[in-house]
Amino acid sequence: MNKRILNKKIKSPIKKLKWGVAGCGHFAEHSFLPAVLISHKGKVKSLFSNNKQRAEQLANKYSVSNYFSDYDKFLNSDIDAVYISSANNKHYEQTIKAANAGKHILCEKPMAITSELAKEMVNVCKENNVLLSVNYVMRYHPIILKAKEIISSRMLGKLTSININFNIDLPPSENFRYDKKQSGGGALRDLGTHVIDLLFYFGGEIEQINGGLDNLVFNEEVEDFAYATVKFKDSGYGNFNVSYCNKRALNRIEILGSIGAIVIDNFIGAKNESAKISIMLNNEAKRVFRKRGNKMIYMLRSVQKSFLKNNQPLVTGEDGFINLKLIEELEQQCS
Repeated sequence: MNKRILNKKIKSPIKKLKWGVAGCGHFAEHSFLPAVLISHKGKVKSLFSNNKQRAEQLANKYSVSNYFSDYDKFLNSDIDAVYISSANNKHYEQTIKAANAGKHILCEKPMAITSELAKEMVNVCKENNVLLSVNYVMRYHPIILKAKEIISSRMLGKLTSININFNIDLPPSENFRYDKKQSGGGALRDLGTHVIDLLFYFGGEIEQINGGLDNLVFNEEVEDFAYATVKFKDSGYGNFNVSYCNKRALNRIEILGSIGAIVIDNFIGAKNESAKISIMLNNEAKRVFRKRGNKMIYMLRSVQKSFLKNNQPLVTGEDGFINLKLIEELEQQCS
């Protein structure tokens, strides 16, 4: 036999993370499942839904071998990690059971109905030695990571203000987001949670939040509009507004420092479109870069790598708990 063949190293197959998906809604169908399908290090092995026909439908669509309407049987199938994509009021119970079954967990935002439940989720995951991440997908985009790098390097000087708007057109429907028992609240918990996470990521610890909730267009039991100002512990201020009632919203993040600024356009709410970052530093010409990319793909690559190597993910359960505490504080001001 040829010695060159004998001496040639045989590459071991790449280990893939075996996912179970709990919750078969629109986002799981059109965002998470397609992203895993083109992922090199992940594969969906099992689906769970209270509606078994719905689970079967998605299993057939995405060639998933197992589907269940029994959550315990789902957890006992051949999976390493669970993506929890169910309504907000299901996150707590499904996370606790998954942690007790030894599965790593990626949970949709907000991670629970109350911060007290969120804290218990964090503790139970630690007790079971499993990793818990929350799907604040915007953090993973290269443009956001670049902005974070510039802020951390003090190239902007002292951070003075961050302004973020996230407004969409989501009229009332049977969507669980309009059912307060299932969602816990409206635009603040659905959209504002993302914005609060970006403010926290860019600006660090938030020591104060003030603002308001309102129903400006839709007369429903959850708010269609929310706004707030936050004070960062070690720098300046952040401002945001979010809403369900805008058909032609501006899409911009403005980050101002004492000697520079960053503007990010066409990022919030955009999918697979080219985002733009403008960097304006003291005594330097303005620099502009564009980057097209699916935020879910970037998130998956990072989370799967963390889960496979048993390393803490970029977004932790503790981050989700802090986020929910700030949401509750704002809601309590408006009650």
